[in-house]
Amino acid sequence: MLLHSEVQTKSHPHPERPDRLRAIMGGLSAAGLFSGLCCMIPSREATLAELEWVHSHSHVEAVEATSLHEASYFGRDTYANNYSALAARLAAGTCIDLMTAIVKGQILNGFALVRPPGHHALSATAMGFCLHNNAALAAKAALSAGAKKVMIIDWDVHHGNGTQEIFDSDSSVLYVSLHRHQAGFFYPGTGAASEVGIKDGEGFSVNIPWPCGGIGDEDYLFAFQNVIMPIVEQFAPDATIISAGFDAAKGDPLGGCQVTPSGYAHMTQLLYSLMKGKLLVVLEGGYNLRSISASAAAVLKVLLGVSPGEIPPSWQPTFAGLLAVSEACVIQSRYWKIDRMSLLNMQMLLSAAETKFKENKNDPRQPVSGPQAEDQPQG
Repeated sequence: MLLHSEVQTKSHPHPERPDRLRAIMGGLSAAGLFSGLCCMIPSREATLAELEWVHSHSHVEAVEATSLHEASYFGRDTYANNYSALAARLAAGTCIDLMTAIVKGQILNGFALVRPPGHHALSATAMGFCLHNNAALAAKAALSAGAKKVMIIDWDVHHGNGTQEIFDSDSSVLYVSLHRHQAGFFYPGTGAASEVGIKDGEGFSVNIPWPCGGIGDEDYLFAFQNVIMPIVEQFAPDATIISAGFDAAKGDPLGGCQVTPSGYAHMTQLLYSLMKGKLLVVLEGGYNLRSISASAAAVLKVLLGVSPGEIPPSWQPTFAGLLAVSEACVIQSRYWKIDRMSLLNMQMLLSAAETKFKENKNDPRQPVSGPQAEDQPQG
């Protein structure tokens, strides 16, 4: 997977580069998280038949064909070299095997440190630095291994358009995404709160689209507490996959958000506590080497049983976060039981904050405070 790299020399290196994995592995090793604590599972190549669980035959052939060329591109941003097809098969196979082992009870949970990432890969198109959809393949592996219901939580700063498309009409997979959206002007432009799935899958896509950058821990945890966890409890998945992009982390050059390692740890802890294990974390994006290293270490510590502690009561949502969470709650209340008092409190707080922000022209990323916000559960 380290051999997958952009061959073409440019003034600025491609953000999705081998150093990402090196930085994470180095950080985990330096933190002492490998020594006797983790069981390393060898990677294997996914078979072409397995890849066609979620991808078209023509897509698989197109990715395989890149092995015949020194340099290939899918669109302007998604490169491949003659090792990329192998790297993509190894990434997919690793996720399939880890998820299968989790569902069969052979391991409690796992962290798939893989690249290229996958959540933008559509059933028939490679895009957004992604060749094969690793999380989608892991979900199919879980169902094949005996799980009846699988949840994918995608906290990458970009919407996982590929994962959503693959399971859009499938009620056995719940797809939940928190992402920067900006009314569709932030890549890839999909993931509006109104996108809820189609046909049998209607109500099984949950989108929480941030209206601006600068979103941080407070808003992510507010979304988890008020939208995600109530829905997860009702859906009751047999296995959960986290599409763990760390490009919403503070300092990321592409994401422009403010999530800290502590925020990622708390989100993982909420899911870990509910699932009692049965949790697969799959690496997606994240392009600041220091941020992804620290964030991955924080997540792995939770998987190893180290609690991040209580969610700080000082973490209150921003106006932008409250706006996005309130909209998601209203839409998802058509399909899931959303606490009416929480929704009423949010709407009252939003109405008061809206007036204040219009009068004072405040930054929408400023925290919103008030009696209703203080009454919100803190985890």
